[in-house]
Amino acid sequence: MVSRYLEPPGEQRIREKMDSRALVRAARPGANDRVYSATRLATLVESLSREGVPVTDALQGTQVSPKALFTPGTRVSLNQLIAACRNAIRLSRDPHFAFRAGSRSHVTTVGIFGFALLSSVTFRQAIGVALQYHQLAAPLCDFSFSQSHDRGSWTLHPLAHPDIDAALSSFLVEFELAAGFTLARDIMGSSFACKAVRVAFEPPRDASLYRGMFGCAVLFGQRESQLVFDAAWLDRAPQLGNAITHAEVVRLCDVLMDEMRLRMGLSGRVREVLLLNVMRQMKLEEVANQLHLTARTLRRRLREEKTSFRALVDDLRMRLAIRYLRETDLTTQALAHSLGFSDDAAFRHAFRRWTKASPLEYRARLRGGEALAPSVALADAMSDAMETPPGRVQGRSHGRRSAPG
Repeated sequence: MVSRYLEPPGEQRIREKMDSRALVRAARPGANDRVYSATRLATLVESLSREGVPVTDALQGTQVSPKALFTPGTRVSLNQLIAACRNAIRLSRDPHFAFRAGSRSHVTTVGIFGFALLSSVTFRQAIGVALQYHQLAAPLCDFSFSQSHDRGSWTLHPLAHPDIDAALSSFLVEFELAAGFTLARDIMGSSFACKAVRVAFEPPRDASLYRGMFGCAVLFGQRESQLVFDAAWLDRAPQLGNAITHAEVVRLCDVLMDEMRLRMGLSGRVREVLLLNVMRQMKLEEVANQLHLTARTLRRRLREEKTSFRALVDDLRMRLAIRYLRETDLTTQALAHSLGFSDDAAFRHAFRRWTKASPLEYRARLRGGEALAPSVALADAMSDAMETPPGRVQGRSHGRRSAPG
């Protein structure tokens, strides 16, 4: 799906940055980049503590100490957040832990980003801010927005991370649906309501309880996970909107995003160039030229960041391939072409090296809900950063279509 983003009136800068999902996500961190505030991790840990789970157990495998968790300045990575979510699935006795933890994600838990949302002068503008700056909130899914006639749809896209199986994917989606609903009510007031909630996972045993949780019909087994609401909300004024305050807070968000990019290092800039040219094989010299560096300097600085040009190319191709296999029925030939491979045999060989499975086997396991073991060599490099939308590939739509194998 190529989303139609709504443009905040008079916000030229935001409009230019919302031209495509690829550009919006162009500076996203890698899965091991410690760039996020620990606030979201603390939300998960505190929610487990309410059930009597020791903090040390909740933090197991995250490499974050209890002291560091509540220390200002602590930064965590996506992989550390995923480890905490796995702990929650294992340790919580609450079947709806993800919903209840996500519901504790108020504007005050997402820092300056939250105040940028709160001070928006229309809900439409708040959505534009959310799309542009959501990386500041340590997102566990990707997002897009579209408007169709009288309805707006906030859509969640699962992260293309091979360690995320069906159970964890459902957990992350439920958490982010609850967080999005909570933030919308913080911005617009308790009268904000959805017309429907759509979820891509199958209905659980207590599916009937979800209507009470979200206050509207919840449809399971859908193609995408979405919060759907009346488009009339888009041009209504938030309770605490203020144009002057909003402009100041957005400038602070820009500063924070710049700081995040600096923490990501040169690798993030290389990923951005590669993403924008994903359908052709770029040479290191070409990328160096675009970054105003010599090829020798680029190699040296990537070595200093414990990576290489080849590893970054592999990482980007792997994540895009996972996403396309999850969300489209593109053939291996079409995928190979879209990712810049010389032929489908080269793509199949690379994909087996990454995941220990063929593309078709991997697609079958994704849709069958089996956990997937990633290649050890690239497991630490995984991220869902900077993906091009499947809808842009070969002119296909985001939805699954029949295709020959």
